[in-house]
Amino acid sequence: MPTDIIMPQMGESIVEGTITKWLKKPGDKIQRDEPLFEISTDKVDAEIPAPASGVLQEIKVAEGTTVGVNTVVGTIAADGEAAAKPAAAPAKPAAPAPPKEEKKSDSSTGVPPAVASASRTRAPEPPPSSAAEEESEEARSSPLVRKIAREHGVSLSQISGTGLGGRITKQDIMSFIEGQGSAPPTPTTSSAPTPSAPQPAAPRPAAPAPIPGDLVPLTNMRKLIAKHMIESRRTSAHVHCMYEVDFTRIVNLRNKQKNGFEQRHGVRLTMMPFFVRAAIMALQQWPIINASLEGDNIRYHRNINVGIAVALDWGLIVPVVKNAGDLNFLGLQRGITDLGERARSKKLKPEDVEGSTFTVTNPGQFGAVFGLPIINQPNSAIMGVGGITKMPLVVTDKDGNDSIAIRSVVHLTLGYDHRLIDGAVADQFMAQVKKNLETWSEEVG
Repeated sequence: MPTDIIMPQMGESIVEGTITKWLKKPGDKIQRDEPLFEISTDKVDAEIPAPASGVLQEIKVAEGTTVGVNTVVGTIAADGEAAAKPAAAPAKPAAPAPPKEEKKSDSSTGVPPAVASASRTRAPEPPPSSAAEEESEEARSSPLVRKIAREHGVSLSQISGTGLGGRITKQDIMSFIEGQGSAPPTPTTSSAPTPSAPQPAAPRPAAPAPIPGDLVPLTNMRKLIAKHMIESRRTSAHVHCMYEVDFTRIVNLRNKQKNGFEQRHGVRLTMMPFFVRAAIMALQQWPIINASLEGDNIRYHRNINVGIAVALDWGLIVPVVKNAGDLNFLGLQRGITDLGERARSKKLKPEDVEGSTFTVTNPGQFGAVFGLPIINQPNSAIMGVGGITKMPLVVTDKDGNDSIAIRSVVHLTLGYDHRLIDGAVADQFMAQVKKNLETWSEEVG
């Protein structure tokens, strides 16, 4: 029997989703957990993996259509069933619904590089495990972990899970792969694919650039961004203050530590955790900056949950590092890196973008000297990080002597809600952030 593809429920409050793109077309071979289609909800945009291996038999819901959760949007047939039903291929233009015909002509024909890698590395693997073993591996791992295992030719039975109930986490499998060497194994025999293996194809083409004069509808994400920004401007009394920070100490520290840090921990050392850590230490001293207005009351949050604005090709999203105040520097770097990677690959879950109490945004990565960011509701403040540039500064030594030196400088901006935060408090908070950065002494791990 064909396997139904359903619209998943991406969070308790989500009741519907919009199919924004099918990554396969009817007749294409697919592997279980391979990205199959993209959806947009009120919370996140996400890639949805295939629930089974086989051939995409039918697309029931066209791109751009919004349907309720648990709606059947397509079907997957086993290879044998698909061969017996050639009508399921997209070669029949006389489909009853015009949207479906349009969908067939617009769907992507590319096979992601990860799938091509998987097809090359599967040949030298041992014979397939039994059904019981496969069920056991599925119970002990996530779709992402199983996808990584396929790409690197790793059997999950070789890995001891450190998650709840022995579940294999992403960190478990990445540590295992790093121990063997990070490059996927390369077959030494002929690389000709077997008849049942998916054929490598060109990468998925980029979205076409808009043509001047065209009227293009807003995407769901763009509509939500517009709605939230207008609501924030109408809700909060926005005020901004800016501070110039001598960032030389941290630039030198990062340059010295970055190679060893990546070798030890398997993650790049970036500038963002320095800013986040400096802000967290100041938030612990000035908890009003981490608070929210609820009617005529002030909610002082128990935890510091830092939203990190991530620029995407199709918009902007703010995933959240939960309980950031309880993390050390390495934990912050790992959390920030993980959220950024999952945001760009559409792997975020609704809970990943909820619950922020303070936000950091980084327009400086694109060259901005500074920005005047809009507050991310229901936060009361947002810190903007400008570009790091070399400038001549007057430097005073311990004896009080002044000199001019070339220093690495960054401009930090705090946007805050003047209904709740006074200017003097905002300035004291930012002065503490500046001091934390200029006198940095914490080990980075």
